[in-house]
Amino acid sequence: MAKNLVIVESPAKAKTIEKFLGKEYQVESSYGHIADLPSKEIGVDVANDFKPKYEVSSDKKALVKKLKDLAKNAEMVWLASDEDREGEAIAWHLAEELKLDKSKTKRIVFHEITKTAIQKAIENPRGIDYNLVNAQQARRVLDRLVGYELSPVLWKKVKGGLSAGRVQSVSVRLIVEREREIQDFKAEASFSIAAEFTNEAGKVVKAKLAKNFTTQAEAKLFLEKNSAATFKVADLETKPTKKSPAAPFTTSTLQQEAARKLYLPVGITMQIAQRLYEAGLITYMRTDSVNLSQEAMAAAQAEIISYYGSEFSKPRNFSTKSKGAQEAHEAIRPTDMSRHTVDLDRDQARLYDLIWKRTIASQMSDAALERTNVKINASSHNEQFVATGEVIKFEGFLKVYLEGNDDDDDEQEGMLPALRINEQLINNFISATERFSRPPSRYTEASLVKKLEELGIGRPSTYAPTISTIINRNYVEKGSFEGTERKYTQLILKNGELKSAHLKETFGSDKGKLVPTDIGGIVNDFLVKNFETILDYNFTAKVEQDFDEIAEGKEDWSKMMRDFYNHFHPIVSNVENNAERETGERILGKDPKTGKQVSVRLGKFGPMAQIGEADDTEKQFASLRADQNISTITLEETLNLFLLPKTLGELDGETIEVNNGRFGPYVRFGKQFISLPKGEDPLDVTLERAKELIGEKQQADAPIGTYNNLPIQKGVGRFGPFIKWNGLFINVNKKYNFDQLSQTDLNELIEEKIQKDIDKIIHDWPAEGIRVEKARWGKSIILKGKIKIELSKDVDVAKLSLEQIKEILDKKTPAKKATAKKTTTKKK
Repeated sequence: MAKNLVIVESPAKAKTIEKFLGKEYQVESSYGHIADLPSKEIGVDVANDFKPKYEVSSDKKALVKKLKDLAKNAEMVWLASDEDREGEAIAWHLAEELKLDKSKTKRIVFHEITKTAIQKAIENPRGIDYNLVNAQQARRVLDRLVGYELSPVLWKKVKGGLSAGRVQSVSVRLIVEREREIQDFKAEASFSIAAEFTNEAGKVVKAKLAKNFTTQAEAKLFLEKNSAATFKVADLETKPTKKSPAAPFTTSTLQQEAARKLYLPVGITMQIAQRLYEAGLITYMRTDSVNLSQEAMAAAQAEIISYYGSEFSKPRNFSTKSKGAQEAHEAIRPTDMSRHTVDLDRDQARLYDLIWKRTIASQMSDAALERTNVKINASSHNEQFVATGEVIKFEGFLKVYLEGNDDDDDEQEGMLPALRINEQLINNFISATERFSRPPSRYTEASLVKKLEELGIGRPSTYAPTISTIINRNYVEKGSFEGTERKYTQLILKNGELKSAHLKETFGSDKGKLVPTDIGGIVNDFLVKNFETILDYNFTAKVEQDFDEIAEGKEDWSKMMRDFYNHFHPIVSNVENNAERETGERILGKDPKTGKQVSVRLGKFGPMAQIGEADDTEKQFASLRADQNISTITLEETLNLFLLPKTLGELDGETIEVNNGRFGPYVRFGKQFISLPKGEDPLDVTLERAKELIGEKQQADAPIGTYNNLPIQKGVGRFGPFIKWNGLFINVNKKYNFDQLSQTDLNELIEEKIQKDIDKIIHDWPAEGIRVEKARWGKSIILKGKIKIELSKDVDVAKLSLEQIKEILDKKTPAKKATAKKTTTKKK
């Protein structure tokens, strides 16, 4: 038995740390929190200073027992969970639940998993920081109270099954308000003027007019003025300028840049960063700090001088601008600056590359640029054309990295040819292009994180879970609308001749952006109307500052909770008793056939349309399609919903019907439901088209082979081609020819999947009613009806035959029956 027990929160972290510690240390994982508030009750004693009731979940009890036994036999227990508030709370729960002796317990923290950092941590242990624990407790308890008190009000006043949360509801509010701005926006057209000239050396110069024209007539008149004009360089100004590198990554800036450059969702970025951290490749990935240690700066400087030269090196200290930045962490950086790349899977390698480049660039020289502004005069009017260009004189940090931006219209300025004042220019053409003003952009995951950070709402550990929550709860969705086509006019003056062209562009795409759903908008309106304080941006930010004060030991957490609850609870009671129901109802007009009112609102099963008023005994109802919205649907679109379901005809004695359902429009053929392809209107589907879709579905569902007498099917999903067998979906990688999978290929794919995933079925014989699985605690179990038999670890279940499993069952079953009989007799 090892003298020292080290407990961390993840198996990957444990595996990395084990490499750096000797035989006297045993490293175990707690698999995250071992205790938390109960899932089926509020778990907070409001009357007793908001004392939380923590419990060990059933799936952690065996683990806690194991850790308790190991701790009893160890001379010293080292609690080595992460260095933030969440990690401190994990360490505290371990100390409490394992009943650790304080004299035999030490808390150690490190912001990178390297040998040096761990040895330094062991040399400098500390006790549990109860200020950090209390800050985490305050957040957990406050968010539990808000969720448990607000959610029932939503069930009663809006719709069952809804939930609310302090940060998630404010995030939804931001997205809803942005969507309303977009809906209210009225695009205005104007004409922008662009020109192309050639100088005396035959080089092209592109320029623009500084002003736009409001109407086509004004633009046309201006172009006509230029038809016989001569042009010359009126002014030439060249200024030296510089560009400085961005600071090293914080959690927020890493999420934003990974979204811009690698197109990674915020949650995925954090998962990948966690793996890199646990593998010892980067420093801790939840941080507000842009600070680098002196050792890191020295290592970066050495790397820069070695690879790029001393003129590229400029060590820099960055200061954190974020309000209430949590703990004195370092920025996110590589643990070894000399490791330029890592040999890992694609996304891990790409994210590491981004972190390495950003860190190295932050310690490099400014880029030296030369910016040139040229003004061009025309002989026939007083308006000036302006040309701008930028030349890099010294690359500096640009040799390694340039920060991305969120502006779709950002144009890189190119180089200009050598020009001189009074130089004559030949005009190649001048164009006047109709352009429309644009509404504010919808939030992406990255820009939402940026906005929350600017407002002081949330902290590094909360951004990704918040976005996941509002998407999973269907308050917000990722847009899939490609946009609408719009015509625009372009006038071109070339060789003295004026021509016009009518062109097309697509606008209004929301693809990949965060768009509120109907339910998200309705819940937001109800909360904003009735819980103005809780949904206030400044109030939410103030709560975050209170948590920071608690973490610094400047405020008592239970007093902060009392102040919050005394304000919050009476509002909840008042709203529950007095507020009106919220349905988001819109009255659209009258049904031409019946003359009855047509409206849309939120119903029990989602957004719906209604013909007739509440007291009408012959009301008609229809569900809105997935791509329709209560706030934007028209009367005509609503009336079309009542034309469904529509019977198209018959095939093989079964009725074919087209309809709209909760998951979108579909064709029903007997008991089969076939979804319509995206963008296809159910009202446009003919009998021939329906038969075509039915045939495609039947062909796709036809078995391509069997395994263990069970059929194998194939298909293509969001993650590529797959085969389906016995409830398992198995991805087919590129080494197989998906169009010509042999039985050998199918066997290999299924057997690899069974071996690979220990949480999946290892053997399954439904005909016999027998199932063999690997349990979470490592052992395997045989299931037959209500019989559950544990197998010893030395049994290779992958090689067990059906006959051997039956033999085990035969040995165990009689004993179980006898025990059951004896128990029954005793009861009688």
